Amino acid sequence: MTAVFKRAWCAAVLVAAASVGHAALKPGAQAPVFKTEAARAGQAFAFDMAEALRKGPVVLYFFPRAFTEGCTIEAHAFAEATPQFGKLGATVVGISHDDIATLKKFSTEACRDQFAVASDASAATIRAYDAGSASRPGTASRISYVIDRDGKVAFAHEGSDPLKHVELTLQAVQRLQAAKP
Repeated sequence: MTAVFKRAWCAAVLVAAASVGHAALKPGAQAPVFKTEAARAGQAFAFDMAEALRKGPVVLYFFPRAFTEGCTIEAHAFAEATPQFGKLGATVVGISHDDIATLKKFSTEACRDQFAVASDASAATIRAYDAGSASRPGTASRISYVIDRDGKVAFAHEGSDPLKHVELTLQAVQRLQAAKP
């Protein structure tokens, strides 16, 4: 394989992979409920999606792996925005395939004790939300959902820019709350 052909082939594969949209749960779809182990401020607890939805909308964001550059940037940004989400009645929860021991540490160092991160060791929730990475099986893609109290997806976003996830989900929660009577 020539170097030029190899570069063109790799570029074509990357474009094809990038064009595959994972956010299969479109606005209006029923979001799967789940229970899993999570951590906040270094403490493990049982996270229950149905219980969280009773309190208000949930920003559920999937991330590939704790302590990687993009995931740490995203966690810092969500930590800074958590008070704004809280004023709107929304709960922020990150979820990855990482084990709970890793997420306990990540919840303190990267999430700055502001929000929970959940472990999906079996990847069942990742599959249920069609958030699996095509290029890295067993890990999540960077996908964010805003789920309304009624359990329906109000917003979905997939993209590599971690800061956009925070910005767009905050806007979606603001729109959702502004539309409430």
